[in-house]
Amino acid sequence: MNNIDQGFTIGDKTYTARQVLTIAELGTSHAADPVKARELIHAAAESGAECIKFQMVYADEILHPNTGEVSLPGGAIQLYERFKRLEVDPGFFEELKGYVESKGLLFLCTPFGVRSAREVQALRPQVLKIASPELNHTKLLREIASYQKPVFLSTGVSKLGDIEDALGILSPQSIPICLLHCVTAYPAPVTEYNLRILKSLASVFGLPVGLSDHSLDPELVPVLGVALGAGAIEKHFCLSRRDSGLDDPIALPPADFERMVRAIRNASEMDPVALIEVIAQERGASLVQAVLGDGVKRLAPSEEAYYERTNRSLHTLRDIQEGELITADMVAVLRTEKLLRPGLPPSWESRIIGRRARTFIPAGEGIRFEDI
Repeated sequence: MNNIDQGFTIGDKTYTARQVLTIAELGTSHAADPVKARELIHAAAESGAECIKFQMVYADEILHPNTGEVSLPGGAIQLYERFKRLEVDPGFFEELKGYVESKGLLFLCTPFGVRSAREVQALRPQVLKIASPELNHTKLLREIASYQKPVFLSTGVSKLGDIEDALGILSPQSIPICLLHCVTAYPAPVTEYNLRILKSLASVFGLPVGLSDHSLDPELVPVLGVALGAGAIEKHFCLSRRDSGLDDPIALPPADFERMVRAIRNASEMDPVALIEVIAQERGASLVQAVLGDGVKRLAPSEEAYYERTNRSLHTLRDIQEGELITADMVAVLRTEKLLRPGLPPSWESRIIGRRARTFIPAGEGIRFEDI
């Protein structure tokens, strides 16, 4: 089994806090434009990124059309409609993968459902990533586990038991897994990062750890993350925070990303205790201790309202009448977000199929225990 000292191996390279993988999260900031995507890749490579990450988005795998407005860093938008506009042919990513690899960089693309997982797998990536909201998406976890490839598993807006359940499906005895500590808020307050969780996760699960950082500071959280054992650091990347990408307002433009990479490289060469002392002298001991936290895995204050709403639950695809038999084509595993109500966990899907609705369930709403 992997552990924090052995590191996380992808292909012929192993990443540890002494050899940190820097991941530029481009997400959907390409706006479905291959020219913009190549420009982003080139800029990220020039800024020191070793891995380029995208998101393969199909709106129906993520949200119901009735989700309504969702608050994002750039403001409230109709997220389902935006996701529809960001859908691209798999050939789009095949071309980008070739461009990424021509620069000697690692290609990474996050799927959000079984369809996108299969399309990502068809691209023959060396590694896959599961985003925090999909930590409880049992169908997706089983699908990805079947590929027998290294996996980054992001652990934002989750509890310790959620991580344990996901690992029970992914089976770290069979495939390399790196846990990415994350605070699912945009931007994430640095004082909520509780970076000692990195040591806790590594100890509890015996796995290598990394960090997916949504804070605005280019250095503080990444550098302290390295001191606590992070072997991978992921940050959103943009050409400008004024661009129109969903995450651009909280992403790092090239100069800041390059600054982060340089700070990570310097940190990886230092003794961890000495590194923390240096940062405390530079940034203040009270701030550093607040960022380090107590190491107890819990929801960060900025995440609490999102639990059971950002992660997945069972929702209706159409109106289900009282007494109607619930069939598989009526149900989807979706994020709830703000307007709709959460439903039962995805692991309940097989138990509600074939049952009858006790009450009327409106389209898009979560299916609760009392509804069946």
